[in-house]
Amino acid sequence: MMRSNQEVSEFREVEADQIVIFGVHETLNSLTDAAMRAASSQVHAKAVTRHDRYLAIATSGGLNQQRTGIVDAVVAARILNATLVVPKLDQKSYWKDASDFSHIFDVDWFMSFLSEDVRIIKQLPQKGGRTWSPSRMRVPRKCNERCYINRVLPVLHKRHAVQLNKFDYRLSNKLSDDLQKLRCRVNYHALKFTDPILTMGNELVRRMRLRSKHFIALHLRFEPDMLAFSGCYYGGGDKERRELAAIRRRWKTLHINNPEKQRRQGRCPLTPEEVGLMLRALGYGSDVHIYVASGEVYGGEESLAPLKALFPHFYSKDTIATKEELEPFSSYSSRMAALDFLVCDESDVFVTNNNGNMAKILAGRRRYFGHKPTVRPNAKKLYRLFQNKENTTWEEFTSRVLSFQRGFMGEPKEVRAGRGEFHENPSTCICEDTEARAKAQVESRKLGKKNKSINKDTAVTVSNDDQTEEDEPDWSEPDYEEEQSDLQDRGLYNGTSLDYDDPSTSDEPELEEMLSD
Repeated sequence: MMRSNQEVSEFREVEADQIVIFGVHETLNSLTDAAMRAASSQVHAKAVTRHDRYLAIATSGGLNQQRTGIVDAVVAARILNATLVVPKLDQKSYWKDASDFSHIFDVDWFMSFLSEDVRIIKQLPQKGGRTWSPSRMRVPRKCNERCYINRVLPVLHKRHAVQLNKFDYRLSNKLSDDLQKLRCRVNYHALKFTDPILTMGNELVRRMRLRSKHFIALHLRFEPDMLAFSGCYYGGGDKERRELAAIRRRWKTLHINNPEKQRRQGRCPLTPEEVGLMLRALGYGSDVHIYVASGEVYGGEESLAPLKALFPHFYSKDTIATKEELEPFSSYSSRMAALDFLVCDESDVFVTNNNGNMAKILAGRRRYFGHKPTVRPNAKKLYRLFQNKENTTWEEFTSRVLSFQRGFMGEPKEVRAGRGEFHENPSTCICEDTEARAKAQVESRKLGKKNKSINKDTAVTVSNDDQTEEDEPDWSEPDYEEEQSDLQDRGLYNGTSLDYDDPSTSDEPELEEMLSD
């Protein structure tokens, strides 16, 4: 039955004085404690590196996808007992960023911190007065230890220097504990941004704290290119279909997905309005300050207007920093992404409308450093709820959002060990006793109207049993088997192959590159 205009209006008039809870699970006294814990859990390598083996990698995608490649490259070098060459960043694909490793990360810190695990050099040595030219090849997705020994080591024996191209998600989630802990040492300790990025990022955080003691950071992926590539449809009629179809034409081999199926499977990012409604239903009031990390939003201000109406204290790096301050970073997508990464990492609550690489890496990082709340949308279930919101009262809507989001709030142990990407759920590196203490030591910090009490009926509580496997967002970002099956059959994508520099090779971005950050 259709609802009256008054009822619809009541649905959209969200209560402005709801209590907002910033629950922080405090498990670590300081970053130093975390570093000591990681170091103590590692079995450091002795002199195992063979000096006639050199491993280079070429990363792929946006900053955070490249980060996964860098982390896994260190582990691959350890598996092969090879010297690692400082990884090459992707400068040619969709992102078109000319930055190299040393522009983003502190390369000297990276090399020294890992010196007991893997020998790292800045460039290949010279041979006969010329820099050694490596053999180029690719390995399958999710390649395990045996895979590297069987496929890469024979080439290293013969050629002594190998470069692994398109190096993203080329290492299995399931490795020995020592190798998993090495992953954590690289990701959470060795990869440190350069001083200019850290200084600017910390200044952005300071300015947010001046505005409010607590703030939410939202990673909003809603760029036109990404929506076009994903095949999702958001109800914009013929205009939206024409605009996104025009963008899709630049990728000749793009398979067009069924938009309804994409939404049903939870593969479509939430709209800005949907994110705002989800947050209000979770109890975050209009007085909350929100930092938005995003690129160009499809629909511009028209798309952002509902979110800004729900959260008027709306900021981005462009609004809290001057053009002159951002000038050293603004021409480089990875450096701008690094600034957003720092602010999102320091936020009291991190929220994402997608399940891309930045969301996964930050979720894992926030688990590792103490389970700060990380809100991921249960897109599979929220999809139906948003479809029918006009026929739902606000009370019903809130109740269902709270129910659907159990297991998607960044609580300790909400994701079982071994589930998901290791970068998202680094369970091997997290002490179980520490996690148990975290669950018992919840420090609630309230922001909002005074003299209010927490409504126990609407509090979000999470247990392992609340999250079912079928609720997990089905983004399938790492493999996309349907779209790559022809390449797999020919051994060009998911098989090991030598990678010759063919000038006819297409530079079209792969799907994970588009969705990576």
